[in-house]
Amino acid sequence: MSFEAMPRQELLYAIEQIANDKGIDSEIVRNAIAFAVEKIAKKKYGEEFDIRVNIDSKNGAMHLKRCFTVISDDFVNSPDYIPSTMLTVAEAKKYSANPQIGDVVEDILPEPEFGRQASQMARQIITQQVRSAERGKQYEEFKDNIGDIVNCTVKRLEFGNVWVDINNGKAEGYIAKKELIPQEIKNTSAELNLDADQASRKYAKVRPDHKFRALIMEVVKADKFDKPQIFLTRTNAIFMQKLFFAEVPEIYDGIIEIKNVVRDPGSHAKIAVESNDPSKDAVGMTVGLRGIHVNAVTDECCGEKIDVIKYSEDPAEFITNAMQPLKDVKSVILDEKTHSATIIVEESNKSIAIGRNGQNVKLASQLTGWNINVNTEAEAKENSEKEKQEITTLFAKVLDADATITEPLYNYGFTTVEELAYCDISDLESVPDFTPELAAECQRLAKEYLQREEEEYFTSGRAAGASDDLLNFTAIKHSITLKLIENGVKTLTDLADLDTDELISFVGEENMSKNLCERVIMKAREIVYGITVDE
Repeated sequence: MSFEAMPRQELLYAIEQIANDKGIDSEIVRNAIAFAVEKIAKKKYGEEFDIRVNIDSKNGAMHLKRCFTVISDDFVNSPDYIPSTMLTVAEAKKYSANPQIGDVVEDILPEPEFGRQASQMARQIITQQVRSAERGKQYEEFKDNIGDIVNCTVKRLEFGNVWVDINNGKAEGYIAKKELIPQEIKNTSAELNLDADQASRKYAKVRPDHKFRALIMEVVKADKFDKPQIFLTRTNAIFMQKLFFAEVPEIYDGIIEIKNVVRDPGSHAKIAVESNDPSKDAVGMTVGLRGIHVNAVTDECCGEKIDVIKYSEDPAEFITNAMQPLKDVKSVILDEKTHSATIIVEESNKSIAIGRNGQNVKLASQLTGWNINVNTEAEAKENSEKEKQEITTLFAKVLDADATITEPLYNYGFTTVEELAYCDISDLESVPDFTPELAAECQRLAKEYLQREEEEYFTSGRAAGASDDLLNFTAIKHSITLKLIENGVKTLTDLADLDTDELISFVGEENMSKNLCERVIMKAREIVYGITVDE
């Protein structure tokens, strides 16, 4: 039986039933039905009329009325006069005993008859209205839950993308193919290094009714289109962080603090932890007795190998810890200016330090924020000789001097022309065999060289169309700025609008690490848009 033919008490019951099934207010369903009847009535009486429909919440009675605003006789000659929605006082007396200007009078209408076409249209309108309300409720319910983990059941798959029921059908979520762990998209025993039975049993490919957890990444307010509005991920590092929150009581209680998490989803991850209680072992508690905590997270992430790292404020110690599974690091050489680190290892340990396809050192770099290079003792010595040769050659050019001057400067710790130009003169005078006159002359020549370089830099940059805000940006070297200009980055706004991968592609990862690129972009955004790093 369709709603238009229902006894009115049954209509009220049907409204309540729909509201309960969809988890929305019954008034929304009543309004949806009223809106549908209003559309049908307008088709019969005329779209130009102000027709309103009300359904009594107590007895289910449906009231249709055509509304008019009462106007003065003079207003009939106004360009704003609308005859279909306005009546003069005399005309309004047909519907009201004592109408006053500004009143709204009502012409009570009979319910329109519902033929097959009208009934179908009404059902479509009601379905759309209820669905829109349902999506609106989901938005209100989940908009403040971004970053939360939810339980999911797979409903359907399309081209590798997945639609899921969230929390036992409470809402529908969407996971793009790239937000799924690779093993879930294409699962073979060879990829997992398991036999076929183990692979199918432990880390099965996503399929309908498959259950897992996911992180709410974005909640988009519903519009007129029936599209997913809750976007989920299983590859984000925050997903793994929240899994540890759920599995490790000490993390949930704030005894253990997660400092950072980095992932190569489905393959390898590193998590840095620190204890706020000196008597507690942060790593041991995070791993759990016989690995119970870390294994639970590993299973949820399709066998992803997880290194739990002890955090340290000492960069060298933190970098050493982050290089797990490497056990023996000979030394760590830090370069604060480039925020890079070189670790020295035995020849036999180099492959372990780097990892398959460079994965281990890459994750360690991301975890610590330092660009880490791995060298053997022989390579370190060779690189040191190469660095010495490059620096002394530059000093020879700047100072028009030979090795008797350039080598003592390098051996004493000078490595850049800027250091020569702007150091305290007493530092130069302390170099073995340097007289005050020689120290002053070296500093003068270094300053003149830098001034010439500066003038050439601005001349060539402006000639290429670069703005002064970019040329004066001090977070990167002049040589890097010129590379950016060559690639079409002409203003500081252009730089601020780049993403990390774009910046690396322009300047080369050998010149700027990913972490350094991120910091440079954020600094540019802070200047251009007033966005702080925290924001």
